[in-house]
Amino acid sequence: MTTFAAKLAQERPEEIAIRDEDKAMGWAEVDEMLNQVANGLLGLDLGPDHRIAVFAENAIETAMANLGGLLAGASVVPVNFHLTADEVAYILQDSGARVLFVDVATAERGVEAASQSEVHSVVGWGGSSGENLIPWDAWLAASTPGEPPSDMPPRPNLLYTSGTTGRPKGTPLPPTMFAGGETIAEHIENMKLSPMAEFGRHLVVGPMYHTGPLSGARLLAAGVSSVILGKFDAEKTLRAIDEHQIGNSVMVPTHFVRLLAVPEEVREKYDMSSLQRISHTGAKCPVDVKHAMIKWWGPVFVDAYGASEVGTTCMITSEEWLEHPGSVGKAIEPFEAMILDDDNNPLPPNTEGRLFFRDITGRGVVYHNAPEKTAEAHIAPGVFTLGEIAYMDEEGFVYITDRFSDMIVSGGANIYPAEAEQVLIHHPGVLDIACIGIPHPEMGEELKALVIPRDADNPPESREVIDWCRERLSHYKCPRSVDYVEDLGRNTMGKINKRKLKAPYWE
Repeated sequence: MTTFAAKLAQERPEEIAIRDEDKAMGWAEVDEMLNQVANGLLGLDLGPDHRIAVFAENAIETAMANLGGLLAGASVVPVNFHLTADEVAYILQDSGARVLFVDVATAERGVEAASQSEVHSVVGWGGSSGENLIPWDAWLAASTPGEPPSDMPPRPNLLYTSGTTGRPKGTPLPPTMFAGGETIAEHIENMKLSPMAEFGRHLVVGPMYHTGPLSGARLLAAGVSSVILGKFDAEKTLRAIDEHQIGNSVMVPTHFVRLLAVPEEVREKYDMSSLQRISHTGAKCPVDVKHAMIKWWGPVFVDAYGASEVGTTCMITSEEWLEHPGSVGKAIEPFEAMILDDDNNPLPPNTEGRLFFRDITGRGVVYHNAPEKTAEAHIAPGVFTLGEIAYMDEEGFVYITDRFSDMIVSGGANIYPAEAEQVLIHHPGVLDIACIGIPHPEMGEELKALVIPRDADNPPESREVIDWCRERLSHYKCPRSVDYVEDLGRNTMGKINKRKLKAPYWE
């Protein structure tokens, strides 16, 4: 049996299979590199969970390491490339990863993190080097380009989300987003059935440690060619869509805001007519932004609302959204949506309450090595919440109005304020602290620190407080601004009503 890439090399010998901003590869080259990655990994000890990690910015090699890992029967851990060495070390240790892939931007942090875990091999590309790092090209050259076995079971990704207690939680890629199959060969055939495989060349604009962009890059296995952008740039995105006749992509509302900010005369330079489907995830898209994007690109948008832990729970097409503006859609199988009061009783249509979902398979939310966290995520078997306040109309369309969990969504990234709070409370000038989400015109929300200083007459400089956090946490988890307050409104139990603290900033 020939591999999918070898077959495509025969069928489409001239086609560029994948390109990034620096290079391009045809299907024959993809076939050779994927085989080398898979065979190289099969020759290594991947531990009892057959797990590897990829800690690198967007590039062809990042996609090849992820997909090659899958073909080797490995469970791949995509690691946020903004994280500090200590944060990465925790993920490596918790996941049981044995091999780590890095690039020049992450090599130093990756090697340091690996030394604190059970990782035995760090492989790096892009000019990365070091005493404990194996160069990518040399590692590939030592492997065989022959076809790897395809009768191994496929293993889903292990994804890490920010945690409410300062430690990220691992969650397996849910069945709704994993093609399954008894063998790698079956898995690849199942991937060809993905709705995303129907809409032509894919553009990767988000970081591949997020599920959506990574799933898009993995469409190579379904015969879908890909274009990978490094960091998002609005005009680069428009140019790529036009030049490469992009059919589909995965974006977040922040991308739309930045695209709409491009001057009209620049927009007119690029043809968007090749687009067939844009899936958008992350935070709810503002109504005016969505209207403007549909007017510009046409009714090609599909809102896929959900979370890494469970996949997409609600979905809505552009046509449906125009009839129900502001909705995130109806629940899709295997989920049922419900609106509950504070005592978990169902509420009637058009009544605001807490949004819950029932997974009719009974799975719900699953956390790696954490049965207690898995249990805490449910109010009944398979019944869970993503922390939103919403109402549902008579037709079953869900409208999100607020959050009751502390988590904020900034530019598509989930941020738990508790992580920053636990760092900032140790600042010598901070007596008490609460971090909240406030509006941001591009990112949707940003993190603000509300600080009671130890010395009200001589509070620390705001910059000093922010830098204290940035020295100990990845920057995207840290507040962007600080307000000094006299009281945080703690009750007799020491709890803070963050909805009340947020309210003045959202008026």
